[in-house]
Amino acid sequence: MRLDLSHIQRWIDPGSRVLDLGCGDGVFLESLRDQRQVRGTGLEIDQGYITAAIARGINVVEQNMDESLANFPDHSFDTVVLALALQAVNYPDRVLEEMLRIGREGIVTFPNFGHWRCRLMLGIGGHMPISKLMPYAWYNTPNIHFCTVKDFEELCQEKGIRILARDVVGNTRPTPLLSNKWPNLFATTAIYRITR
Repeated sequence: MRLDLSHIQRWIDPGSRVLDLGCGDGVFLESLRDQRQVRGTGLEIDQGYITAAIARGINVVEQNMDESLANFPDHSFDTVVLALALQAVNYPDRVLEEMLRIGREGIVTFPNFGHWRCRLMLGIGGHMPISKLMPYAWYNTPNIHFCTVKDFEELCQEKGIRILARDVVGNTRPTPLLSNKWPNLFATTAIYRITR
């Protein structure tokens, strides 16, 4: 399981109701179900991922989160998760608003494009960053909105979204002191727990 997903499990209460936006193959919801007795639902648009999630016994809704989430009633979930997908949606601000309408809390993870390696690749190399975490060229990337830790926190402030917790991870492990002290520069992946 990806590091950001294993890292956020501690923020999800046992037995709670979880909606995973962009659930992929359902591995994360399967883990929550088996280890924390979570009642989970996934939302996905890729047919291959939907098939894999259903094979794991995960309830999946085939839907594009950019188009609407109006079919989910207010406060119908305890937690709504958006993991490594914020940068790939057309309207990230709207998706965040909908997450917090549908769920009591939200958990968001995203690649930090303010990381020093990204800055170095753009500043010295003169091209968009390509890495293990972001393995796409500028012309075929699913990332539409490049976001930094600072950008996300400013958006939350503008929208009246409270940040309950922030954590950061590196490519393979929780990041050291520098990432916690200067997350916009040293965190490769940002993890937020948010609410109204």
